[in-house]
Amino acid sequence: MDPPPNQSDRIANRLALYQQQISPHSSNPTKAPNTGQSTMAARDPITCHCLNTLTGTPAANLPVTLTLLSGSASGTTFRATTNGDGRVANWTPVQSDETVPAILAGLETADVKTNWSVRFDVGPWYEAQGIESFWPEVEVKFTVKGRGREGEEGWRHYHVPVLLGPWNYSTYRGSSIVDMMGVTT
Repeated sequence: MDPPPNQSDRIANRLALYQQQISPHSSNPTKAPNTGQSTMAARDPITCHCLNTLTGTPAANLPVTLTLLSGSASGTTFRATTNGDGRVANWTPVQSDETVPAILAGLETADVKTNWSVRFDVGPWYEAQGIESFWPEVEVKFTVKGRGREGEEGWRHYHVPVLLGPWNYSTYRGSSIVDMMGVTT
């Protein structure tokens, strides 16, 4: 049984988008619509994604803070707000001009570990929507191993997805295999 015509168009558009994400330099003349997302080269080595499980939608306009917890630059803080897809691809330094890629690129060896925290300010975000939240904030602490120089030994991309509800949350390490294709979970 064939899908209805409008569903076929949506499927074709979705497949074209996937193809563009997997092969951004493809010579395929079918071009997916511009989603406004950063390309793989334009994103920081640490990214995050938040989905609102209450509504089943991306957690757009959610304030997020990234903090380095270890090393010589310990306490360095970055801020961002999730985009319409609930993602943060780039961080803005709060008290210095140092970027996440610069901190990771400046590490002494390719196998150095640094500890980081990403904090989602969910209480005020849910409150602004008229929803009571048990969590004033959700903080995820994790370890980054590697220098952060893309294309060099030790470089890895770290993606921290969070599934968020007013009374629950869940997180996991984003998929490395998918990240290599330029798509993050």
